[in-house]
Amino acid sequence: MNVRREDIVEGRMEALLEEAERKGGFKRMRPEEREKSRVATLSLLPEGEDVWLFGYGSLMWNPAIHYLERKSARLHGYHRQFCLWTTLGRGSESHPGLMLALRPGGSCKGIVYRVAADQVNEELAIVWNREMVSGAYVPKVLDVKTEDGPIKAVVFVINHQHERYAGKLTNDTIVQAIAHAEGPIGLCRDYLYSTVEHMDNLGIADGAMHSLARQVRQVVKEDQAG
Repeated sequence: MNVRREDIVEGRMEALLEEAERKGGFKRMRPEEREKSRVATLSLLPEGEDVWLFGYGSLMWNPAIHYLERKSARLHGYHRQFCLWTTLGRGSESHPGLMLALRPGGSCKGIVYRVAADQVNEELAIVWNREMVSGAYVPKVLDVKTEDGPIKAVVFVINHQHERYAGKLTNDTIVQAIAHAEGPIGLCRDYLYSTVEHMDNLGIADGAMHSLARQVRQVVKEDQAG
């Protein structure tokens, strides 16, 4: 399963978040706080123009927004890493999963989406109600490089102060968490596999994410054999 546009727009995702918060397993960023964050971030960009959004994880294969154009892009100064615990989307209280975030250092190749100026408010509200539900990310406007030159894009990076920020984990901890976690929207490992698949589509060389996927597949294979 993936987060669907309709689930966000029609309030089903918000209802799930509210229920999780009532049970004590999740601290929700209030909708009005998300909106304030969105307005503040977009104020850093020229008013009345198209807006670019950078995706490096699930936004690469499931943006859930309407856009005019998409193309590959590279962000310098940050790299993707599994460093955000989740007990909701692709994890549980008994088996927390890990999600990708951008940490300082290196670079990251992903996809940018161009959102039409007259749809920015509607489409970026959907993004904020998906990415900023807990405040685990910090939205920024950063320079990214594309084949057509540099552009400024909205980028979500890790909030180091957030309670679910995992910090630097051992490789084995990451592998075991991804291999075994599952939540309401699916298996944590499928999130990794989809990320690697789309990195391949972008021509990103075999690296840390590919190695992680191989290790997770081996753990799953051993579990099934045992």
